[in-house]
Amino acid sequence: MSLADRAAATGAPAFVPDPRLVNEDLAPAKQRNWKVFDLFAMWMSDVHNLGNYTFAAGLLVLGMNVWQVFTALLVGFVLIYFGMNRMGRIGQRHGVPFPVVSRISFGVWGANIPALIRAVIAIMWYGIQTYLASVAVNVMLLAAWPGLESLTHPSFLGLDALGWISFVSLWLLQALIISRGMESVRKFQDFCGPAIWLVMIALALWVLAKAHWSISLTSTPHPVPVGEQWRQWFGAIGLILATYGTLMLNFCDFSRFAPDDRTVRRGNFWGLPINSTAFVVVSVIVTAGSLEAFGQAITDPAELVAKVGNTWVLVFGALTFAIATMGVNIVANFVSPAYDLANVWPQKITFKVGGMISTVAALVVTPWNLFSNPTVVNYFLGGLGAFLGPLFGVIMVDYYWVKRGRIDVDALFDARPGTAYHYRKGVNPKALGAFLPAAAVAAVLALVHGFSDVSPYSWFIGTALAAGVYAALCRRERATAGQEG
Repeated sequence: MSLADRAAATGAPAFVPDPRLVNEDLAPAKQRNWKVFDLFAMWMSDVHNLGNYTFAAGLLVLGMNVWQVFTALLVGFVLIYFGMNRMGRIGQRHGVPFPVVSRISFGVWGANIPALIRAVIAIMWYGIQTYLASVAVNVMLLAAWPGLESLTHPSFLGLDALGWISFVSLWLLQALIISRGMESVRKFQDFCGPAIWLVMIALALWVLAKAHWSISLTSTPHPVPVGEQWRQWFGAIGLILATYGTLMLNFCDFSRFAPDDRTVRRGNFWGLPINSTAFVVVSVIVTAGSLEAFGQAITDPAELVAKVGNTWVLVFGALTFAIATMGVNIVANFVSPAYDLANVWPQKITFKVGGMISTVAALVVTPWNLFSNPTVVNYFLGGLGAFLGPLFGVIMVDYYWVKRGRIDVDALFDARPGTAYHYRKGVNPKALGAFLPAAAVAAVLALVHGFSDVSPYSWFIGTALAAGVYAALCRRERATAGQEG
C-alpha cells in the first residue's frame, strides 16, 4: 500500500512528493497500453540496424561459420532475454523509469550518477549512429545520381555539403518524432521494425539468387584453428552482452508502460531469442551469399545494395537505412537521456525538453569528428560503457536480493532525512563502494591492450564483481529486511 493509500484509509494528510524529485514523466506511469507487439516491435527497431548487421557479418569474416555465429548469438540473446526480464519486471511493477529505479539502490540524489553516465553514452552514440546512417545514405545517393559528387568537396566543420544535407535531414526527422513523446515513439517503432524485415528478406533473396541458391553454412572465407574458433565463439557472446548491456540497464523505461509482467516476458521472448537471432543469421547468410556471388564477403549492406544498380532500389535502400537508424537511435539512444536529464532537474526539464537537449547536444559534438577519433570512441565511450555492467549488478542485487522486491514507491519521491532511500545525504555509500572498484576493473579490462583476450567479457566481469561486492556489503541489511518481512 502506498503512502497516499494509507493516508486515505487513516484520514492522515495525503503524501506530497518532493518537487525536486518528480514531474509527470518521472511519476509512475498512468497509461499501461504497451502490448506484446509493441515490445516486440521495439526490439525489431533496436536490432535491425547497420551496426548489428556489420557485427554479425564481421564474425563470418573473422573465421566463424554460419552455424557458429548462429549458436553464439542465440546463447547471447537468451542471456540478454533473462536480464531484460529482470529489469523489465521492476519497471512494470512500479511504473517508473530508470533514473527513478536507480534511487532504490543509489539514493534519491545519488541516482544522478548512473543516470548521467547512461545519458552521456546515449547522446554520443545518438550522434554517431545518425552520422553512420548519413554515410550509408550518401553512398547510395552518389550511386544513383553521380552528379551529386560536386557536393562532396566543400567542407564545413569536417563534413562536406552532401554529408550535412543527409545528416541534418535524418537529425530533423528524429527530432520531429521524439518531440511528440513516448506515444509517438511507440507508433513509429511499430512501423519501423517490420519494414526493415521486408527489406532484409528481399536483399537475402536477391543475393541468394545471385549465388545460385548455393552457400556453405560450415565454411568461412578466413579459416582459423579450432581453438581460435572457440575463443571467437565465447568472445561473440561477451560482446553481444556488452552491446545490449546499455539497454538492459534502462529497459524499465519501456516496460513501465506494459499492463503486466507476462506482457513484458512475451514481448521480450519474441523480440530477443527469436527475432534478434533470426536477424543476425539472415545478415550472415547474406554475407555468405555475397562471397559466392561476388567473390568477396561484403559486410556493408549499403555497398551490397549499391551493386543492384537500379536507381529506385538505391533510393529505397537509402530510405530503409535511414528508417533503421532512426529506430535504433530512438529506442537505444534517445529515450534514456530524455528521462535521465529530466531526473536532474524535474521542475524545469520534462521528457520532451530532455529529449530536445539530447538531440541538440548530439549535433553540437559533431559526431563525425568523434567517430574519426579512435581515442574518443575506444577510450572515452569504451571506458564509460564498461561502467554500465557494474551499475546493472548493483541495481539487480539491491532490488532482488537485499530488498527482496519490497519497494516503497512514494519514498522514491521523498528527500527527507530518514526516509527509505535517503541513505546518507541522499546517496547510498554502499552502492558507490561496490560500483567504483568494479567499474575501475571493468574499464581496465576493456581498454588496456594487455587484457585484450578478456576485454569482450568486461561487461560480464564488471557486473559479477559489483554484484558480489555489494552483496557482501549488504549482508546485515538483508538479514534485517528478512526479519522484518
